[in-house]
Amino acid sequence: MAAAVSARRRAVLLTALAVPLLPAACSAEPAETKPASAASSAPSAGYNDQDVVFLQMMVAHHRQGLQLARTAAERAPRKEVRTLAAAVDATQTEELKLMTTWLGTWSKPATSEAAAKTHLHHGAAPATGAKEISALRKTKGAGFEPAFLNLFIGHQGSAVEMARTEQSKGASPDAKAFADRVVDSRTAEIKQMLILLNS
Repeated sequence: MAAAVSARRRAVLLTALAVPLLPAACSAEPAETKPASAASSAPSAGYNDQDVVFLQMMVAHHRQGLQLARTAAERAPRKEVRTLAAAVDATQTEELKLMTTWLGTWSKPATSEAAAKTHLHHGAAPATGAKEISALRKTKGAGFEPAFLNLFIGHQGSAVEMARTEQSKGASPDAKAFADRVVDSRTAEIKQMLILLNS
């Protein structure tokens, strides 16, 4: 079962890394990303259904990612992994606030059943849901870091895929600019996690 999940996540990873990777130090220091607060808190009025679904999917995705990152920040043996997890926590907490603000400005709910189903079936990797998060929390000892890194590589790979769809099909300049930042930052994080996984 674990081998099958790993194979699916590697398929997502290959897709996510189809663009050139950003440079990352071998010490795996967290990638520098533009803080969400740098973007406008009031998005432009022009948007389409893709923009809404993208943000709704990313809200759910971020909430899952924060649970994973906070678990790793507390339990990962290596400082490099804890530092990366803490950086992800800070960045994605701000991004989550920004996305829910934008959806509220558009009078759209932060989540929807349609977006949840789209997120569930998105990409080659299984959704990072309660089952996967629970399994990670139960993992102990030397197996924790590889379990976290493999899971989070697939998780962030899915974010890259969703952001690329937004880049090509979205209408909101703000949402598309956010998608650009997601592609850049998550691609760099994936590279750093691969370094950590193989070191």
